[in-house]
Amino acid sequence: MAENHGVGARPEPLDLSDITVDEVRAAHKMLAGVSRVTAMEGSRHLSQLVGDPVHLKCENLQRTGSFKVRGAYVRIAGLSAEERAAGVVAASAGNHAQGVALAASLLGVRSTVFMPVGAPLPKIAATCEYGADVRMHGHVVDETLEAAQEHARATGAVFIHPFDHRDVVAGQGTVGLEILEQCPEVRTIVVGIGGGGLAAGIAVAVKALRPDVRLVGVQAEGAAAYPPSLAAGRPVSLETMVTMADGIKVGRPGDVPFKIVGDLVDEVRTVSEDELSGALLLCLERAKLVVEPAGASPVAALLSQPDSFDGPVVGVLSGGNVDPLLLQRILRHGMAAAGRYLSLRLRLTDRPGALATLLGVLSQGDVNVLDVSHVRTDPRLRLTEAEVELQLETRGPEHCVEVRAALRKAGYIVMT
Repeated sequence: MAENHGVGARPEPLDLSDITVDEVRAAHKMLAGVSRVTAMEGSRHLSQLVGDPVHLKCENLQRTGSFKVRGAYVRIAGLSAEERAAGVVAASAGNHAQGVALAASLLGVRSTVFMPVGAPLPKIAATCEYGADVRMHGHVVDETLEAAQEHARATGAVFIHPFDHRDVVAGQGTVGLEILEQCPEVRTIVVGIGGGGLAAGIAVAVKALRPDVRLVGVQAEGAAAYPPSLAAGRPVSLETMVTMADGIKVGRPGDVPFKIVGDLVDEVRTVSEDELSGALLLCLERAKLVVEPAGASPVAALLSQPDSFDGPVVGVLSGGNVDPLLLQRILRHGMAAAGRYLSLRLRLTDRPGALATLLGVLSQGDVNVLDVSHVRTDPRLRLTEAEVELQLETRGPEHCVEVRAALRKAGYIVMT
């Protein structure tokens, strides 16, 4: 389920006046003892690829598994006593839900979170455990959002937007302050962009203190609302979105972050689904970090154009909340994109031991056989033929070429 926020009626006027680094500093003090100062991990593999040091800011290890608790806490902490008494409400399929639930619980505020029917069970369970009253409504986030806003109108609860509020942006900007403290020599910061709250907050903090640092935003190419919006000079809504990166699958930039991103972020790039899955796989295998697709978007950008970044580079891993079933599919997709899976179809003589002989050839090639489909009755086949479909795990593209060559050398006709 996507976190497609920013659609529908807004419960309060937006304050588009400039957010200052002092607001971010105040948020940083407020979050002391609440949010973690997350680790900054060096990546030898990415550093070799880029040719300069690359560090990963691990917000996937933040409380609730993402940066969202920072902005949610600052927003709720800024409410009046009367507003707190009325409670807060949010709509989300994932990270924002958990951030609001925990922040409200820490501040003693009642929270109601609307989630779409079909949201991943682990995210529902986590949001409940953080103290929210979770209500399932709608099959798309727009319907869920409308239900949350109707609840706000009916009860007086304060609607907590995931990115379109200056307090939220200031809270997310504390990531930028930590980056400058942990890597003062940084020259480029790469961050995923959905609605824009995280990128905007980091931009406010970093550009005020280090205007020489280059900021690169990354969007999934199937849900990239910022490039056309920046070209138009105003937030533009996408008609359709298709991406596995739910955390940055946002159909319209937020008005508050849009102005900041337009003024302070140097470049916005897009990455493909193959690049996202490959980045997630790299984070898991090489960095030993579980990262969701949206969180892996900066790594995807580094992998796709490594020679276009001046280092030291910091990539922000914004979250690690990925459903195990989705993770399984993404990893398989990532391995396939990296040439680590090979699908073959070939014919052989239908005689005793023929399949065993084939598997022996593959064994000599150091191939892991994942699945075998042996078809012996098919109108397309001759009486003496059988067809075999193989799913193989390899070491990479070069190994795939070697496997095909070994099969042909052994006399097999490889059809696919």
